[in-house]
Amino acid sequence: MAQVSIRNLTKIYDGGVVAINNITFGIENKEFLVLLGPSGCGKSTTLRIIAGLETPTKGDIYIGDRWVNNVPAKDRNIAMVFQNYALYPHMTIYENMAFGLKLRGYSKPDIDKRVKEASQILGISHLLDRKPKELSGGERQRAAVGRAIVRKPLVFLFDEPLSNIDAKMRIQMRTELHKLHLRLQTTMVYVTHDQTEAMTLGDRIVVMKDGKILQIDTPINVYNNPVNKFVAGFIGSPVMNFLNGRIIKKGDDLYFDEGTFKVRIERSMNYRLLSYVDKEIIFGIRPENIYDKLFAENATLYNTVLVLCDVVETMGAVNHVYFSTPKHTMVAVLDASNKPSQGSMVEVVFDMSKVHFFDPVSEETII
Repeated sequence: MAQVSIRNLTKIYDGGVVAINNITFGIENKEFLVLLGPSGCGKSTTLRIIAGLETPTKGDIYIGDRWVNNVPAKDRNIAMVFQNYALYPHMTIYENMAFGLKLRGYSKPDIDKRVKEASQILGISHLLDRKPKELSGGERQRAAVGRAIVRKPLVFLFDEPLSNIDAKMRIQMRTELHKLHLRLQTTMVYVTHDQTEAMTLGDRIVVMKDGKILQIDTPINVYNNPVNKFVAGFIGSPVMNFLNGRIIKKGDDLYFDEGTFKVRIERSMNYRLLSYVDKEIIFGIRPENIYDKLFAENATLYNTVLVLCDVVETMGAVNHVYFSTPKHTMVAVLDASNKPSQGSMVEVVFDMSKVHFFDPVSEETII
């Protein structure tokens, strides 16, 4: 079994810089867990501590039932794939993949079997006689993954492995990593700042900021139910629209008043928002939940807003359309056939069943 348990982990560097601030989480056997966050959030430091490349200031790390704080990296039965591949330039790909096994005293037949099995899984059997400089970025990345596979470790650790390759290859490698996880059925921990990688690869996502964990959940739950404004804005592309305004009450209904328009709030949300009546609040709506009234089926007087079309970005299957009111700008994802004229006034419809509200002080999610 290859569960990983992180308990009350803290890392403080010389000078008092707190890289990780008392985090606790677990990784299930055979799970693909993604550590997601901006630069400096502590995700790579966490991975390096699991690997044994960094020493924690406080806290405990378990791999399976084994406490590994004092166990050297080479004895933890983990394999790490680095951002820069870390292949030996003077060795062939075969020699790179075999090198770790040689150091551990494996026999030549066993090494040969493992290298050929891994290279076949990754589709690089024809590259084994080449050196890293003769390979493309994607091929070098596969070789680095192959070097980890031959070890047959308890846990794979990936530190932003796709950041150095082009966009098209990143999409292909994401698919390959997903298939690899399904085939190997091994615990994998993956660090990235790219929310698309996190959403497509992870069984669960750990969202981090400033050395702390903000939310741990499945990708769809993090997307649909963010715990605060930061998580809501970090997950999703284009990012969620945030508008400042107030909650007002008219009869039995609550409205969000942006200052230049008002939209009626779903009554099912009222009980969470009554304490914010006549108070400031942050309104959030994702770009895909804004529609052109001409194409909307749920348009009413109470969820329609008149906006100015500023910019239209043609993306192929969809258009990213940037609108503005006198107080805010926002973006909508519209069908490719729906392309408003720049500079024109457009009526857009908000799907009020999918909006979010955040406290203006704590920025925590209200609903």
